[in-house]
Amino acid sequence: MSQMPQPPQLSACPACDEPPQAGDRYCDQCGADLTVAAALAAEAALSAEAIAGRPEAHGDLPAPPRVNGAARSTHPGPEPDDYELAAPTSGGYGQVADPRAAAALGAPGTPVESGIHPETNASTHTSAASSTGSGTGTAADPRLPGGEHRPRCAACQEGTIDQDGYCERCGHAQARTRDHMESELEGVAAASDRGLRHHRNEDAFSVSTAALPDGSPVMVAVVCDGVSSATRPDDASAAAAHSASQALRASLPRGAHPQQAMNEAIIAAADAVNSLALDTGAAAPHHEGQRHQNAPACTIVSAVVTSDILTIGWIGDSRAYWVPDDRTAPPARLTEDDSWAAQMVAAGLMSEAEAYADERAHAITGWLGADAYELEPHTASYKPDRPGVVVVCTDGLWNYAESAEQMARAVPLDARSRPLNSAQVLVGHALDGGGHDNVTVAVVPFPAAPGRAGSA
Repeated sequence: MSQMPQPPQLSACPACDEPPQAGDRYCDQCGADLTVAAALAAEAALSAEAIAGRPEAHGDLPAPPRVNGAARSTHPGPEPDDYELAAPTSGGYGQVADPRAAAALGAPGTPVESGIHPETNASTHTSAASSTGSGTGTAADPRLPGGEHRPRCAACQEGTIDQDGYCERCGHAQARTRDHMESELEGVAAASDRGLRHHRNEDAFSVSTAALPDGSPVMVAVVCDGVSSATRPDDASAAAAHSASQALRASLPRGAHPQQAMNEAIIAAADAVNSLALDTGAAAPHHEGQRHQNAPACTIVSAVVTSDILTIGWIGDSRAYWVPDDRTAPPARLTEDDSWAAQMVAAGLMSEAEAYADERAHAITGWLGADAYELEPHTASYKPDRPGVVVVCTDGLWNYAESAEQMARAVPLDARSRPLNSAQVLVGHALDGGGHDNVTVAVVPFPAAPGRAGSA
């Protein structure tokens, strides 16, 4: 996502001997802070030079990771307000022209399931095999010598686990409830996984359902991706997903147009993420131009699906795709990234292949956070002419299925009737491809229809 300053390079992680990749701040294997380790190594080297003939001293094991920040690019200019309502096409995204043309939405008291509950940081489902499984935040709790009841490290089998989930002896990150999450309601499902290279899952999601005044359903999916170079990215994504979903479930039942409701939901999500900057102890801005440094931040993409219209809203580089049941019909990408690569392509300076091959490709130019330069939510509405599914995902998935055609090939043929299974398959597709990032995906069938079997 955002670019990060280059840390001092080590040949191997001092905790687990995993060779780091260029630019890594944390060990992809155990989560140890490589910047701290590099500083300790440099200090040890200086000590060895100062004391001739004395063996090189070994410092303490690296401290658990603490996220540091990096600057993020400016947001592009605001979009025009009105676009013609269009069916999804393979050429990009469009927006609705007349909010008055939409049907009124909503009924309160409808189901919601989140990948993260900010109040408890607990997942709704954590079993990779079943949407109703459960898991724990740390490894099993073998009793330690001396009658202690604290969990033992799954890596070294000797150290105990601190309150942040790291071994106090070797620094190894322990399994967390958030590492794998799944949720399913009637006609909408989502799954999220830490991936194979990151020490924690910084993605979050929420799925929910409601009813229109005429009794027809509306499905909502929100997916957020924490900006790793910011502080507390996991908290940022959880707060944004929860707040956006809550706002949509409040406004849609009151008859708000889906596109207006989406815009307001993204603003509510931004407010929730902004409030985290104050929680970290940062001083309030003295004037409009002052920005919080390295404030918590995340991207967001959301889908609202009714019986005849699907509406997408986003900021950042998380995406939504349209995949029709009839695979002879063209699929479409419904969002346009707020990223360096997208800007280069839009300006005609690079081809899409060239831009996304560049190391700067995933530097985002739009995000939710107190240090964002401006807040201009993107919204788009479509009227598909056939049934299909909307795939709402973070870049942890679309990195392995970037084009609409690639995504359509990865989506199971029965996705509309089995959304949870399809979300699981898509997470597996990303993991099989390398799992270099957290991966989160929601699958929302279109048109929304009542009576689908789901598990809460």
